[in-house]
Amino acid sequence: MKLLEGKAAIVTGAGRGIGRGHCEHLARAGAAVVVNDIDGQQAHEVVRAIEDAGGRAIACDANVASRDGTESLVDACLRTFGSVDVLVNNAGNLRDRSFLKMTDDEFDAVWQVHVKGTFWCSQTAALAMREQGRGGAIVNTTSGAHFGSFGQTNYAAAKGAIASMTYTWALELSRYGIRVNAIGPLGTTRMSETYRDAAGNEVQLPYIDPALNGPLVVFLCSDRAATVSGQVFGSGGERVAHMVQPHYGKTLIKAGGWDLESIDRSMIAQLQGEFGALGMLGKPYPFHHGVGAADQ
Repeated sequence: MKLLEGKAAIVTGAGRGIGRGHCEHLARAGAAVVVNDIDGQQAHEVVRAIEDAGGRAIACDANVASRDGTESLVDACLRTFGSVDVLVNNAGNLRDRSFLKMTDDEFDAVWQVHVKGTFWCSQTAALAMREQGRGGAIVNTTSGAHFGSFGQTNYAAAKGAIASMTYTWALELSRYGIRVNAIGPLGTTRMSETYRDAAGNEVQLPYIDPALNGPLVVFLCSDRAATVSGQVFGSGGERVAHMVQPHYGKTLIKAGGWDLESIDRSMIAQLQGEFGALGMLGKPYPFHHGVGAADQ
């Protein structure tokens, strides 16, 4: 289905894995694609594959971890294809370390690419879309890691920030016809191979073709998804899952406000049953019997 005929798309972090899959599906749907990756050789390989299949693409090795890099990336799309209609923020990195050992450099390195890179790319592309006056689509990349993921304070925080930016931009950019959604993709990649459980052990995850996220991205970028904005979806493998926006759950009300004694009487008795699965893998709440140094 040529749902994106005549549109120009940018995909960041597109030299391998999930990003490459996005590019190939976008091109197959008719879009002209800017394949962005700091590994220029890998980006050119993706371009060749797209061209061999009859699509249009260019490579760009701009670094999205700087405003200058994102501006040159968007400019490359405008100069080559005449417009920017689609942006897929896929670029990412990892610096895994348990919380008490994590350094400022490890935190900043992940925040710079995921959060600031997504912000800079999206702002620059959205300004171009506004100028064009025909709307557009932005798809961000978040992760179930923002539910909590052992050894990934930096990554989990970044992915939570991206989800929050997605909700906010959907509200702000709708007046310009720009839709903003996000996916939390599944796929076997170099990044997924770093995953550890709470004991620090390697976790052997089943192989999932990273390209299987591409069809949902194409749909979200197309006019068929005109009514979809501010949403986050789990994608990849056999699933398309709607990630429910964070919201208040069971709420206790006390006339005149809560004092300490009332909270002490009611908090555990009324709310402990609401404490559900914790962490990216959705394990049952582990602290019903308390948290203490003896558990370490």
